[in-house]
Amino acid sequence: MAHWLMKSEPESYGCNDLVRDSGTEWDGVRNNTARLNLKKMKVGDEAFFYHSMSDKAVVGIMRITREAQPDPKEPDWVSVRVEPVKALARPVTLAEIKAEPRLAEMELIRQSRLSVAPVRDDEWQVVLQLAAK
Repeated sequence: MAHWLMKSEPESYGCNDLVRDSGTEWDGVRNNTARLNLKKMKVGDEAFFYHSMSDKAVVGIMRITREAQPDPKEPDWVSVRVEPVKALARPVTLAEIKAEPRLAEMELIRQSRLSVAPVRDDEWQVVLQLAAK
């Protein structure tokens, strides 16, 4: 199983919306690198739900339930289907992530504008540890 980080502005579609809807089509991604990451996703992979813009924090975990297919809004791009797994015990802020030396190479920091990014297994565990504090 691979791990990912997927960003959304909470004012547009947040983690609570995902829980309310019991899942959603993760569409609207318009960046080539992010599109390639969506294409790599497999059913069962898990992703951190990251609130961008106002919160700037990892707030939950979601699971990929359908692999990439043409985006219903723009067929030249792709989308995946996701469902909620759980909210984190507490959000892990971008500031905490940047302050953690074990996360220095995390794509969230290295490519901060990327909306869909891989998360290495060790990084996944560190973020979960931070959420449990």
